[in-house]
Order: sequence, then C-alpha cells, then structure tokens
Amino acid sequence: MDAHFADGLETVNAELVQMTRLVGSAMNRATQALLDADLTMAESVIAADARIDTLASDIEERCFDLIASDHPSTADLPFVIGALRIAASLERMGDLAEHVAKQSRLRYPRLSIPQELRGTFAEMGGLAEAIVSKTGAVIATQDVSLTADIARHDEEVDRLHRELFTIVLSPTWSHGVESAIDVTLLSRYYERYADHAVSVTRRVVTIVTGAPYVGVSLS
Repeated sequence: MDAHFADGLETVNAELVQMTRLVGSAMNRATQALLDADLTMAESVIAADARIDTLASDIEERCFDLIASDHPSTADLPFVIGALRIAASLERMGDLAEHVAKQSRLRYPRLSIPQELRGTFAEMGGLAEAIVSKTGAVIATQDVSLTADIARHDEEVDRLHRELFTIVLSPTWSHGVESAIDVTLLSRYYERYADHAVSVTRRVVTIVTGAPYVGVSLS
C-alpha cells in the first residue's frame, strides 16, 4: 500500500476514535446538566458541538481525497466508505447530546424531568457512556467481540425507554402533558444515541469481516 494512503487511513481511524471521545463527553455532560438543571454545563455542550461537526467534516474531506487518489485498492475502499458512514453516525450522536442539553436549557431553572425519574435518566446516561466508550475501543482495535457488550447495553437503554413511555401514559401520571412530552423526547434521544453506536459497530464488523452490513432502524 502507498505510504501516503496508509497514513491517510490511519489518520481517519484516529479521528473517528477522537469523535467517540467527544460525543461521549458531550452526552456525559448533557446528562449532568439534565439531572442538576446546570445551565453552564448545558451551554458548554451546545457550544462544543461545533467541534464535533468540524471533525466530521474533516473526516469526510479526507475520505473523499483518499477515494480520489490513485492508490485505493478494493480491500481499502470498504474502510473508507465505512468511515464516511461512521463519522455521520457519530456526528448525529453529538447532535443528540446537544438536544439533551438544549432541553435542559429550555426548562432552566426547573428540572426537565420529575424528581422520581432522575435515577432512570442517570442510568440511561451511564449506559450511553459505556456504549460510546466501547464503540471507541471497537474502532481503535477492530476487536469485534466487544460488539456483544454494546448490544446488551443497547437492549438496556431500549428497556428503560419503554418503561418511561409506559410511565408517562399511565393514569397515575401527575406531571402534566408538557412534562410527559419532555420525558418522552429525552428518552428518545438516549435511545437513538445508543442505536447510532450500534450502527457504528456494525459498520466496523463489516469492514473487519466482510460480512454484509445489518442496518439499524434510526427513524
């Protein structure tokens, strides 16, 4: 492989790992803002999203340059194309963390969630942190065995999402329509965040093994 092309592939992979760290930090801080009605923290997440977007654009440009070069091989192209899709998913994960932060800002100085649901959202935040950390490890090491843990974490997020949906639809819900909408939207942001992480790891599986990509519903 051409040395310049190889360096380009290595740089793209490193930047993807960096994106996982940024979107992981974003969701971690967004969760803190949500749980504590911390306006300063929420604003920091919103402001930092531009860095994630810029990095995604840099990766996209670098991938296009690699595709346009004279040196890509049939074996290399799946990585480059996969990296484009992975960067797009990671950028969306950053957007979802920003949505959580914006919801916290919207309701400030009040909490966006009822006090009795703080534990559930703290658990969803912890699962999101574990998911994105292992996603970064999958990209960095191409150790696809870690995808099993990510899938289990995603199932837990899905379970909590369903539980919250059931709670807000219950006849005993006493916090009104606005709060029900807030809880439903916020829960959906975490659920989609986890789904995008699963999509990323499935892309890596395709790159490493050559197996067909199995899509994730992100609607």
